[in-house]
Amino acid sequence: LDPMLRHFGAVQNFGGEVATVKCFEDNSLVAETVATSGRGRVLVVDGGGSPHRSLLGDNLARTAIDNDWAAIVVYGAIRDIEEIATMQLGVMAIASFPRKTVKRGQGQVEVPLTFLSVTVKPGDHIYADLTGVIVAERKLV
Repeated sequence: LDPMLRHFGAVQNFGGEVATVKCFEDNSLVAETVATSGRGRVLVVDGGGSPHRSLLGDNLARTAIDNDWAAIVVYGAIRDIEEIATMQLGVMAIASFPRKTVKRGQGQVEVPLTFLSVTVKPGDHIYADLTGVIVAERKLV
């Protein structure tokens, strides 16, 4: 991915199979998704790059940990970064912003996402470390 994402979680080296959410300034589907079994997957959220509403906060991050999500990558903003920094979860986003989202239940799940010069599909694998993020169509050894 183009180098615009920052690490916010305590886990800065992560990887796993991708699940996707596409939404804009409405994290309803993010909340629904992290409440399901993650099975070590990485949730990739295309928030349209909006810096105006946070799509993830500490409560949803805790829910993700409780449901075995390995990481959450947000093309958009998050909040509660002091708390998220201490959590055993990979979290990347383009920015932090304190404003919550509106809750309209809008968006799509398990659809291909295109942002930062890459298309990410459900079932792909994503890997991140301090150098950056790569996406592969299959699991890398």
